[in-house]
Amino acid sequence: MARHLITSALPYINGIKHLGNMVGSMLPADVYSRYLRQRGHDVLYICATDEHGTPAELAAKEQGIAVADFCAQAHDAQKAVYDGFALAFDHFGRSSSQENVEITQHFARKLHENGFIEERAIRQVYSPADGRFLPDRYVEGTCPHCGYDKARGDQCENCTRVLDPTDLIEPRSAISGSTDLEVRETKHLFLLQSKLQHEVAEWVSRHDGVWPHLASSIAHKWLTEGLHDRAITRDLDWGVPVPADTWPELAAEGKVFYVWFDAPIEYLGSTKEWADQDPENRDWKSWWYDVDTDVRYTQFMAKDNVPFHTVMFPATELGIREPWKKVDFVKAFNWLTYYGGKFSTSQKRGVFTDQALEILPADYWRYFLIANAPESDDASFTWEHFIATVNKDLADTLGNFVNRVLSFSKKRFGEEVPAGGEPGEAETKLGEQIAELLAEYESHMESLQFRKAAAALRALWSAGNSYLEEKAPWLEIKTDKDAAALTLRTAMNLIHLYAVVSEPFIPTTSKAMRQAFSLPDDTATWVTPDEARALTAVPVGTPFIVPPVLFAKLTDDDLELYKERFGGE
Repeated sequence: MARHLITSALPYINGIKHLGNMVGSMLPADVYSRYLRQRGHDVLYICATDEHGTPAELAAKEQGIAVADFCAQAHDAQKAVYDGFALAFDHFGRSSSQENVEITQHFARKLHENGFIEERAIRQVYSPADGRFLPDRYVEGTCPHCGYDKARGDQCENCTRVLDPTDLIEPRSAISGSTDLEVRETKHLFLLQSKLQHEVAEWVSRHDGVWPHLASSIAHKWLTEGLHDRAITRDLDWGVPVPADTWPELAAEGKVFYVWFDAPIEYLGSTKEWADQDPENRDWKSWWYDVDTDVRYTQFMAKDNVPFHTVMFPATELGIREPWKKVDFVKAFNWLTYYGGKFSTSQKRGVFTDQALEILPADYWRYFLIANAPESDDASFTWEHFIATVNKDLADTLGNFVNRVLSFSKKRFGEEVPAGGEPGEAETKLGEQIAELLAEYESHMESLQFRKAAAALRALWSAGNSYLEEKAPWLEIKTDKDAAALTLRTAMNLIHLYAVVSEPFIPTTSKAMRQAFSLPDDTATWVTPDEARALTAVPVGTPFIVPPVLFAKLTDDDLELYKERFGGE
């Protein structure tokens, strides 16, 4: 089996992320990682906080603390939320780590040696009021393309167009708000992407028909517009320093690398952080260096990150002229909106991940978000849709099935799995149906079609309810106790199967379902087709308990409460 390297776009350090960020990168990566591990693959899931750049400095300044302290605290706060969502990273690192500094500087030196970095004098915005040059995000103004009046000097949050600070209309300092800005000359390093255009285009074309249309179309759009040489250094106090052994003058001026140069390199840096925790047993380069045929690399990200991962970072990797691993599959997502409007970290619009966990346990959110993942188009979060999904799929279809089966069996047969008669036509039919639905579920998970996978999982749960309604053990027991026992025993085996195969979506609930049965030798990580047909994983006589309610039904009062707190239509 191939080893699977999985990364999700790095969450930026300035603040807790919203649900759109969660479903656009980290959560689907976690679901896929969990699935692959269950199927017996060797998986390494890597992520980190993206800590450099102007927003971190501005946020630290606003709080009146050192930027390093701010980032350390924010990293811990974000990690706590991701732990709450049961994201099973192999390592969740920090782009400010020494490992990332070393690898970033190595990449820069190699690009320079190969003729792909050039020092240029440029004219840059300077603020006399602040006594400093203003890097891109330190300049705010009106976007010349869409008229959005809170555009930043690197990118417009509204239309996503990449900008230069001098493009902005009515620019102002993000530090002081001063509009008394000048343009002065200073020196910076430029990555000569134009010299790598042909190589990048050829590399992207090799993935046509492999990557999802969303990822390929964005990459080709950027390539059609042409790759431009781009400044990769900034005038900041916080970042990966330009190495003095290669650029002494710029290093003396305190130049650091642009966050979008060092951030993707942190995938490697975070892997090295992971390896450095146990150097005798972990080799980070075995995942990244000269491993094209051994490692399958899958990246997860929202569409606004696609250009950087499919064009810009590949240009960096190609220019190094070393055999570093490049992405095999880019799983790109559209946006999750909040009642049709964008979630926004900067403008505090929508539901944020820490708030979500205050309201309901993680599995409610995990299932809803993946079942409604914005894969083919943008998707809209509404409280009405959320509550309807929770009640129908989780509370009624799965939770009620588990509670009905175990409660009724305990009442009629005691606290052990009953024996009953031999499986008949209904059980044979059910087994074939379960095996078929399981194969469909697996197929969608293998192809990273998450909404379809969720639909197949939902169909597996529904099959159990249909079987229960058809056999009606509450009626069978009046005339044929063995027949009722057989139905309940079969249904209990379905619960165990659901516990195993639902784990990528709802890991906490799956654990509770599995622990309902006292099976000391229960080491199952997946279910084979034959096991799905037989439904005998839980033997007769196995002790069981009735777990607490798995999913509470949400009410109209809950709806009003949520909309009052967060706003709605």
